[in-house]
Amino acid sequence: MGRVEGKVAIVTGAARGTGAATARLLAREGARVVVADILEEPARIVAVELGPAGVFERLDVTSEDDWRRVVDATVAREGRVDVLVNNAAVLYMAAIEDTALADYERIVRVNQVGTFLGIRAVAPVMKRAGRGSIVNVASIDGMSAKNGIVAYAASKWAVRGMTRVAALELGQRGIRVNAVCPEAGNADMMRPYIPEAIDVELAASFQQRVLKTQMKRSLAEKIGDVASMILFLASDESASCTGTDFLVDGGNLAGTRIKGAPGA
Repeated sequence: MGRVEGKVAIVTGAARGTGAATARLLAREGARVVVADILEEPARIVAVELGPAGVFERLDVTSEDDWRRVVDATVAREGRVDVLVNNAAVLYMAAIEDTALADYERIVRVNQVGTFLGIRAVAPVMKRAGRGSIVNVASIDGMSAKNGIVAYAASKWAVRGMTRVAALELGQRGIRVNAVCPEAGNADMMRPYIPEAIDVELAASFQQRVLKTQMKRSLAEKIGDVASMILFLASDESASCTGTDFLVDGGNLAGTRIKGAPGA
């Protein structure tokens, strides 16, 4: 038996990166997975790769109609939704004074509003079943921040807040809601903003300050660690976990190691 045997999961942004890795891992552990993304061709490839366990659904996470259609189709086909992974996200990098309102709102629409719409769409289905797990993919940038990502950071801080509200409102109906805050992410999101001379995969996995072992791990391996955390939260192993943040950050937020000081 797999760790999520028989569960039905919707994974957004599942065409690539963390979403694709999560979809594959959930399917490998026994779930039936809806590979949901606006990027149709690569998402269909992932769904085909999963075999009978996977099905593709086109989903624009900013669309109420799309959410209604995908959830209704999943319930009609599978009878329920046990797991929702709100992973879909976009990135925009610019100084605050160079960030147009339209760009700021676009990031918020996908990362923040998309997460809200997903929670709202599956809540009635999960409440009827008296169980469910919602995993919202936030970011290390929703715990701290970096220059140049005002819209992205704001949206990921918001995801953490929504996670707590949803956990309080839905917990009495057997639904758990948690946030995962990774340090490593999809390199394709950063590619437009990174000079050609810089390794984009290294840039997508910013800090290596705390654990030397992290320096030897590829971006794909780190994304796999994020998927493993999502699997844990989707499974019944995390029955006592709700309304909190789970960092997968290589120890970055533990603090700063000062060279030359005792213990360094």
